[in-house]
Amino acid sequence: MRFPLLFVIFQDVQGKLATKPGKSHRLLAEERRRGILELLDKDGRVTVEDVVDQFSVSAVTARSDLDLLAEAGALVRSHGGAVRQTDGGVDYPIAIKQTQHDAEKARIAEAAVALIKPEQTIILDSGTTTAAIARQIRMRKLRLTVITNALNVAMELCRAPQVSVIMLGGIVRPTSYSMVGPQAEQTLHGLRADHLMLGVDAMDPDIGVCTPDILEAQLNALMMKVSREVTAVADSSKFHRRGLSVISKMEGLTRLITDNQAEPPKIATIRAKGVEVVLV
Repeated sequence: MRFPLLFVIFQDVQGKLATKPGKSHRLLAEERRRGILELLDKDGRVTVEDVVDQFSVSAVTARSDLDLLAEAGALVRSHGGAVRQTDGGVDYPIAIKQTQHDAEKARIAEAAVALIKPEQTIILDSGTTTAAIARQIRMRKLRLTVITNALNVAMELCRAPQVSVIMLGGIVRPTSYSMVGPQAEQTLHGLRADHLMLGVDAMDPDIGVCTPDILEAQLNALMMKVSREVTAVADSSKFHRRGLSVISKMEGLTRLITDNQAEPPKIATIRAKGVEVVLV
């Protein structure tokens, strides 16, 4: 089982990098690794010298960070640096995803929650952006019914007594803390929702919204079918990725909420397909 192993490795890596005393050191190391991944998202590659210059660390520390991130499956190590993982079938552990694009996800979550009305029934798909939406729902004390296939989303909302949570059963995907498969689909067939907040792993204006997992794509497509409105929530880095399984063409969305770093030509193409695009 490759990806559960990667998840364990990444957790172990985080612990090893935080062995020196002091909370500030731990935060600095985590922020540096997050910054390395963001450089990869932007440029597709990063060198040891880039890390040294950008984060004012030694070459030894830079190489150690790149090696540990490679062990966790977040990048591919190359001579003198690293390159972005380009395999469209890679399903990154949620421990890696939650270190990336925090500010963008927070803004997207705020814009998404602004669309939700009290007493509605909404679906929250799995993902770190939808988890940020769940956090906003709890903090704002919105009275809702939430259907979800995500264990981390359900745990967040269990601390919100004003929210009624319907958890879809099924096969557990350890990399995403989500449930998929026939059992989840059977439960969802009997439900209806006002709004779906759909987290995606990859977007292409021509191909559509994608996920690495075939069963999750099938469940996501059914979520769209039982919802009156569908809002995809994804930061702009998702435009630079390829997905194995297509959930839907862009025309199947009501709107897309993404950050203001998204490339204007891609946004124009999506809007031309009749999809509302909200930039935050």
